[in-house]
Amino acid sequence: MSERLILTLSIIGGTGNVGPGLAYRWAKAGYHVIIGSRTLEKAKGAATEVNERLNRDVVHGMVNQEAVDACDIAVLTVPYEAQNATLETLKDHLQGKVLVVTTVPLVPPDVNLAQLPEAGSATQEAQDTLGDGVNVVAAFQNVAQVHLKEDHPIPCDVLVCGNNEEAREQALRLVAAAKLVGWDAGPLQNAGVVEGLSSVLMGINKRYKIKGAGIRITGDPLED
Repeated sequence: MSERLILTLSIIGGTGNVGPGLAYRWAKAGYHVIIGSRTLEKAKGAATEVNERLNRDVVHGMVNQEAVDACDIAVLTVPYEAQNATLETLKDHLQGKVLVVTTVPLVPPDVNLAQLPEAGSATQEAQDTLGDGVNVVAAFQNVAQVHLKEDHPIPCDVLVCGNNEEAREQALRLVAAAKLVGWDAGPLQNAGVVEGLSSVLMGINKRYKIKGAGIRITGDPLED
């Protein structure tokens, strides 16, 4: 990775189930990684745990606003019910940046049913909240958190949706750095399909007792 391409990634709400796994994989790939949280203590604690896995002190913890200010690309990993409130506090700080949204709009008690918000997807809601000054991209919705935490290739592809082509390309590079296969799945309008698949996969997990079902795209791309 060249000096110009060593970007800083901030994982907002990164102390939960998804953030530490992504932090570990991206730091291992050579990115500068910040874990953000509402509280500095939790952010630093999560960063310390990732650094212990890496045997290097390279991941840092900050409060969410400072993490966003310091990054090139932000990644949102908060639960759906916390998404809007989190983004409202960060709206001004995110302007001019790419935001990768991993959120899935799960609605208890039956999270195995796809229940999309009125906007069509949680990612579209994020774009509506932040405005056109932020390039919002959907990614990582269908990757089971149990796999992210483990240190092995993950048997799941990642569909990436967004209205800005360059932002999608940046997200696809992050997918590859996390040792996953990514696919450009088109504009943000398609994010509802991607998010809804997560509920389908959770239902499959339950019915067939699978540890983290995922998706794979078949077929061989034609050479240009």
